[in-house]
Amino acid sequence: MAAKSFDLIVIGAGPGGYVAAIRGAQLGLSVAIVEREHLGGICLNWGCIPTKAMLRSSEVFHLMHRAKEFGLKADNIGYDLDAVVKRSRKVAGQLSGGIGHLMKKNKVTVFMGAATLPAKGKVSVKTDKGTEDLTAKNIVLATGARARELPGLEADGDLVWTYKHALEPKRMPKKLLVIGSGAIGIEFASFYNTLGADTTVVEVMDRVLPVEDAEISAFAKKSFEKQGMKIMQKAMVKKLDRAKGKVTAHIEVGGKIEKQDFDTVISAVGIVGNVEGLGLEALGVKLDRTHVVTDEYCRTGVEGLYAIGDIAGAPWLAHKASHEGVMVADLIGGKHAHPVKPETIAGCTYCHPQVASVGYTEAKAKELGYDIKVGRFPFIGNGKAIALGEPEGMIKTIFDAKTGELLGAHMVGAEVTELIQGYVVGRQLETTEEDLMNTVFPHPTLSEMMHESVLDAYDRVIHM
Repeated sequence: MAAKSFDLIVIGAGPGGYVAAIRGAQLGLSVAIVEREHLGGICLNWGCIPTKAMLRSSEVFHLMHRAKEFGLKADNIGYDLDAVVKRSRKVAGQLSGGIGHLMKKNKVTVFMGAATLPAKGKVSVKTDKGTEDLTAKNIVLATGARARELPGLEADGDLVWTYKHALEPKRMPKKLLVIGSGAIGIEFASFYNTLGADTTVVEVMDRVLPVEDAEISAFAKKSFEKQGMKIMQKAMVKKLDRAKGKVTAHIEVGGKIEKQDFDTVISAVGIVGNVEGLGLEALGVKLDRTHVVTDEYCRTGVEGLYAIGDIAGAPWLAHKASHEGVMVADLIGGKHAHPVKPETIAGCTYCHPQVASVGYTEAKAKELGYDIKVGRFPFIGNGKAIALGEPEGMIKTIFDAKTGELLGAHMVGAEVTELIQGYVVGRQLETTEEDLMNTVFPHPTLSEMMHESVLDAYDRVIHM
């Protein structure tokens, strides 16, 4: 049977992959997409979306316990873990199904199966019905990543979980150990801690949420501890002894090993790129620690072969992958393409309190040699935050003292994952402190704190 020919083949239907396919189709290209598991990839099915659905349930549960503060009554408050999970899976399923509709609408041909690249410009797809041979001048790798597993800490689905097990728990943990305090680890710690699990977080770095600004990390840690979490920093889980219904963790802290017993462990120690079995090495694709090496336009160095999203390295964020998908499709379609710059991409963590940031941390800005001005504003000084019953939080802004350029913004508190986009747009438009100062922010809103933080950097803050 002759190979089916396309202008563009995308391997992987996560956010980067399906967006690249849609954009390619919009530009008049004939497009095929290959996916071995689920349309929507990890993000829609096992990552961003279902975790946020579960976290919303825990947030409502937390608020119900605070009913009296708001003049309300709520008795016999409880939860049904199976129902919480069922809602989360339903939300994920709805969105995954929507991707199928988008593929049909944009006339993208979908192949469900495992892809390999036997030669340049060729893709072989092993499906339930046999093998499909495809060809295209342009191929985009968007195969994503999976949970990293460390020797001795491997998941078994019973006592030791990955994020997938944590999204479909067979039981509610009573005493939980979370290894790793990045976004994935701290979100699950927040969810299970809120529902009543005795939660301990172990982080090998010197602070939780280690990619965030140090001041924000310190604020978040205090909030987590106030909620009952135990945080162990500069600590490492060396070994897990598994017994019936129990795991004994050997935790190294300050050069000494201490043993603690848990009934559940969630391992969240990073990710590895899905690069195996594709035939990349034979094509001459360069790999660096399970990730494909690319230039700023996501080109691999092999003509016509691109890599986007998690497989192409940090930051490992769905919105970064999506924009890389658009950029690559535009490049292939002959349009003017803009490289995606990591420092312009916001990071959002949906723990309680939420954490969000864009641009350089204070330490990074100093390291790069900037003379900086730093502004801060606390949630306790904002009327909307107090009215919401969310007075704990902070917004921090960092400016270049010479030019007024907004170098970075860092937030912790209620709804900061929504607020951060204001600063993202500001950075994209090359906004200065003067532009932000002269912008009228609506009242009463949480966004007013963004204004006040800018004013504080220049000794003009009003409400503090």
